Amino acid sequence: MQKAEATQKTGPDGRQSEATSRLARAQAEFDPDVVYLNTASMGLPPRRCLDVLQGTLDEWRRGAAQASSYDAPLAAARTAYAGLVGVDPSRVAVGSQVSAFAGLVAASLPDGCEVLTAAGEFTSVVFPFHAQARRGVQVREVPLEHLAEAVTSRTSLVAVSAVQSADGRLADLDALTAACEATGARIFLDTTQAVGWLPVDASRFAYTAGGGYKWLLAPRGTCFFTVQAEFADGLIPHAANWFAGEERWESLYGGPLRLAKEARRFDLSPVWHSWAAQAPALDLLTEVGTDVLHEHALGLANTFRTDVGLPPGDSAIVSVAVDPGTPALLERAGVVGSIRAGRLRLAFHVNNTADDAGRAAEVVAGHLTEDA
Repeated sequence: MQKAEATQKTGPDGRQSEATSRLARAQAEFDPDVVYLNTASMGLPPRRCLDVLQGTLDEWRRGAAQASSYDAPLAAARTAYAGLVGVDPSRVAVGSQVSAFAGLVAASLPDGCEVLTAAGEFTSVVFPFHAQARRGVQVREVPLEHLAEAVTSRTSLVAVSAVQSADGRLADLDALTAACEATGARIFLDTTQAVGWLPVDASRFAYTAGGGYKWLLAPRGTCFFTVQAEFADGLIPHAANWFAGEERWESLYGGPLRLAKEARRFDLSPVWHSWAAQAPALDLLTEVGTDVLHEHALGLANTFRTDVGLPPGDSAIVSVAVDPGTPALLERAGVVGSIRAGRLRLAFHVNNTADDAGRAAEVVAGHLTEDA
């Protein structure tokens, strides 16, 4: 299957641009047997991740693994992620699931407060806040496009995804931050479907959380949480554990509480093998660069949209209504997507090429329904 050729560009002198070369090198590390357009469900691993993971598993098999040896790749991943989202590594905590960090924020809210969210939001973002109902916490849902205008003086927190999981719609983060600054409301932003292809400045938000197994190309079991310094002390580390200790290997037994002073105090004990593979995946994304990743993914998504008769969009995730037989046609053609909220969802990422977009469009064209 062709990889980089379909996306390479040349400069006036006939040579590939530096950005295109970086992208081509990254694409060469992927080798799927299908046209894989399902990163919104699960990202593909680049070769460097598989190599590290295989080596790690082999060490485990041989009895040569040391628990402390996983500290270095995790620290590297923390630093790399901080670079991708524009914060200092001291403001990044790590765990395994977004819902754990959403729950941390939810438990810190005052009794009887209001949480505003988007209708149809992914449940891991909103269930933790619904679970606080016994304290009088109220969750109010409004259409995503009206989220900013729905912020009022009663709103304590807005919990929303930067990019909607079901259909790829982007939240208007500029309007939302302006509305929250005017009222004093805080924002909990889920970046799971964003970081890795969409530029995100996490320093703009009180809290962000994002899983690593989609656009960050890791095995399932990695997650990042950022918190602004002024809001960290308002969070009680309910899941305090040895790994969150100031000196973690001296925090294995007994009191007193001795947690890290920075955001690391909110760390959850890591899924070691997943973090070993997360670090090289983030290296690959950093090497390509967020601007290049964004231009590439969005360009392919819009190529597909154009080829099937749709107007351009602003998301690397394409959601279209198709007739019932389309999923079977895609499967026979070797194109992998997913069905979410009753619609076909395709996600374009670093591993994809213009050939991938064209092949998917050939199958889907003519099968869109009226509400596509």
